[in-house]
Amino acid sequence: MLFERPLLFLNAFSGDEARQLLLSETDLAVVILDLAMERAGVRIDLVHSIRHAAALRNTRIILLSGQPGQEPGLDALIENDISDYRTRAELTADRLHVIVATAVRSYKQLCAADTSRGGLEHVLRSSASLLEIKDCYEFASGVLTQLATLLKVAQVGVVCAQEVANPDGCYFVQAATGRFSELIGRPLELLPQTSELGLLRKAVEGSCNVYGETGGLALHIGHDDGQNFVVFIDVPRHHAVLHPQLLDVFCANLSTLLHNRGLLGRLKESAYHDPLVNLPNRAHFVEAVDECARQGLHDYILALIDIDDFSATNDLMGHLFGDRLLKRVARCLEDVLPGDVLLARLGADTFGVLGDIGQVQPRRLLECVRQPLSIDGAPYKVSLTCGYVLLPQEFRAGADLVKDATIALKRAKRDHRGQVLRYSDQMGVEARSRALLLSELREAIENRELFLVYQPQLNLVTRSVVGIEALLRWRTEDGRFVPPDKFIPVAEHSGLIVALGQWVLMAACAAMRELLDAGVAPQRIAVNVSTVQLQDPGFLEIVCAALASSGLRGDHLELEITESVAALPTDLLKSTLSALRAEGVSIAIDDFGTGYSSLSYLEQLPLDRIKIDRSFVCQLSEPDGARIAEMVVQLGRKLGLSVLAEGIEDATVCHALLAMDCYEGQGYHIARPMNKSALLEWLQAHCLDTDAESRTQLMAPSVELSFDSRGAAAFGAEQSVAAVLPAVSSSSRHGVRDRDRHTCA
Repeated sequence: MLFERPLLFLNAFSGDEARQLLLSETDLAVVILDLAMERAGVRIDLVHSIRHAAALRNTRIILLSGQPGQEPGLDALIENDISDYRTRAELTADRLHVIVATAVRSYKQLCAADTSRGGLEHVLRSSASLLEIKDCYEFASGVLTQLATLLKVAQVGVVCAQEVANPDGCYFVQAATGRFSELIGRPLELLPQTSELGLLRKAVEGSCNVYGETGGLALHIGHDDGQNFVVFIDVPRHHAVLHPQLLDVFCANLSTLLHNRGLLGRLKESAYHDPLVNLPNRAHFVEAVDECARQGLHDYILALIDIDDFSATNDLMGHLFGDRLLKRVARCLEDVLPGDVLLARLGADTFGVLGDIGQVQPRRLLECVRQPLSIDGAPYKVSLTCGYVLLPQEFRAGADLVKDATIALKRAKRDHRGQVLRYSDQMGVEARSRALLLSELREAIENRELFLVYQPQLNLVTRSVVGIEALLRWRTEDGRFVPPDKFIPVAEHSGLIVALGQWVLMAACAAMRELLDAGVAPQRIAVNVSTVQLQDPGFLEIVCAALASSGLRGDHLELEITESVAALPTDLLKSTLSALRAEGVSIAIDDFGTGYSSLSYLEQLPLDRIKIDRSFVCQLSEPDGARIAEMVVQLGRKLGLSVLAEGIEDATVCHALLAMDCYEGQGYHIARPMNKSALLEWLQAHCLDTDAESRTQLMAPSVELSFDSRGAAAFGAEQSVAAVLPAVSSSSRHGVRDRDRHTCA
């Protein structure tokens, strides 16, 4: 007996016999090798066989020799991990007993270290596998499996878990195997009163590990902010692999794992859930679309729903009201969608819908808010717009499909507000073209390719210059002109237009200052402004700053807006325009007749001038082409507004306009848009011509009205936008549309 365990002695009397023995034994504690047994080379080969062929790394090897000098060298002893070397002469029974005992103890320590190392490796591997398990019941079964593997025992045991929703609540059996399998689902307090299961109760009461006196083991696994577990596993008493420290590591690791599972769950909830409307968020939605695309569900529809004018609602009613509106719309959409259809909130006021085409009907989704919604006890009418795409047969990433639906939604918001629009490939081509143009526009600003030109506005009776209009132009490095109706909407959509609009105001006012100093300035300079600019809270300050920096009075400046302002909230628009009028700035409606059909805003807004769109002016040379222009002139007269015609191309049109009492105009027949220096020359020459004609009219008052083309100068190298505004970032706020959509005004 040694260390309370019997010793088993095995004998071999040759190298071959020893090798056969080594192949049949896997748990040899000590090998005593007599050097006199065979040749020295054979003996070293046998040592190699022990270490390598038999893979007995922990076995202790003791060499014996008959006389000194037969021992191998020191290097060989170290290389082969030989524990000891003795001669027969120095061995007594007691000394042999000590040598063997020491070797056995060393073997046990090495084996224990291997066991611990293997156990730690198992703990790490088990943690990784358990972390991937989402279901609580599967997790409990996994804990029992991993523990049985660690202890190298049969998987016979019980796992009890605390209720997730009630950390102070009772424990229920979530996993059980062997003779305990019938206990699944039962509460701990109702389990049989056996000594084995009693260990579970002790582990819960003491929040500690409990070792049974006659066998069995109960472990407590838990964390302060997570779900607690207690595990019982059937192990024999004094189990050889039962290392308390290793089990403590196992429990501590699982405790951390439980905490991390809870943390990951909360993070996932935060990453994939929108708490405001209690719906999945954009990340969850994109992943779901991606998965459907991978499965080839081409009979699925992806629809995006947007609340019309939500930002204006937020501004006017407040964000709390906006939040309640979002929640109400979310519930309305839920009510009309089957339970297996995915509804998510993708953005501020945008919802995503993903489901079978037979279950998702976009038009029905819009109708869910047909009746006014009750917000804070009061009815509130809203409308929705939808853009959608059908999942293709070939795989496309979820993010790309959401992008396609977004393109359709934006197009619908622009052209089909309150309606449904399906995505087409052509939309994608146009969107990519706009993106490319935006990139080129940013580069153009940096390269100072944008500049202003000016077109005179004349009194058609007196031929005196009453105003000039500042127009934004873009000429690329290769001399190519990009039409304003191409780049202005892109700049507006991207937010660049705010900064561009500010520069146009500053540059136009500075040009007007130069004309005043030269003594040839007209009454006003006109600058195009869009609806987005008017909504900018700082727009009034921008206008006042431009006037102040150039030393202009307010009546030197006219702002041209389009009929699209009718879409803005009336109170907001009236307050902005009234504030501008108070500064002396005049307001003109540009491109009249081409936009909104409602004319009520003409009476409600503080306006000074109506500009007849060139498309109607061009019709004046045609039979019955004057009706719309005449109507606009009469409307202006009745409302007390001045009327100016755009796009005058010839003398015939001038006579037609005068015949219908339209006395102001601009166009190629009068002068082309020109740079600042050319404008100065044109104005000086025109003043001389006007003075000479006035003297002639005193002698011969009946004269044919005509105009020359002097000053129809090419676009020159005007001071560019980048000179005043060297950097315009993509983070600029949404801006105003410069409504110069014409190559000539």
